[in-house]
This record gives sequence, structure tokens and C-alpha cells, in this order.
Amino acid sequence: MSATIEVLTVVAVSTGVLFFLAGTVGLLRFPDTLTRLHALTKADNLALGLVVLGLLPRAGGLGGALKLVAVWLIVLLSSATVSQLIAQAVRREAPPR
Repeated sequence: MSATIEVLTVVAVSTGVLFFLAGTVGLLRFPDTLTRLHALTKADNLALGLVVLGLLPRAGGLGGALKLVAVWLIVLLSSATVSQLIAQAVRREAPPR
């Protein structure tokens, strides 16, 4: 593998890890559930995309690359669905204004 691809892999995975860390900090620091949820889902979706992008050259073929992309797409779909369900539950239990 060329040095350029390895550098791009390290940069993409490292940036993804930083976004995971930022999402975790947002989860711990933001005041209410909806802002925590927003910070976590946005940062985690981008972070996983960067990690998958960094791992694609090391996938070992088209089958491995398709599996990585499929996992990323499934996580995107499930993350959006679960976020909506949590937000609806929070809104339902919130006192009326």
C-alpha cells in the first residue's frame, strides 16, 4: 500500500475518533436531553463515516468494502430512528408550556 493511502487512512480514522470524542463531550456537557441527543447523533454519524472512509483501503476487496459501507448505512438508519423515538418520548413527558 502506498504511503499516501496510509496517511489518508490515519488522518480519516483520527478525525473520526476526534468527532466521537466531541460527541461524547456534548453528551456529558449539554443541559437537556434533546441537545445531548443532537450533539451525539450528528457527531457519531460523521465520525463513523470518517472511520469507514479510512478503513475502505484496508478492506481487502470489494466484498469487505461493501460490508463496511452497509454497516455505516445501517447505523445511520438506526441512529435516526432511535433519535426520533427518544425525542418523541421526551416531548411526550415534558410539561406543557
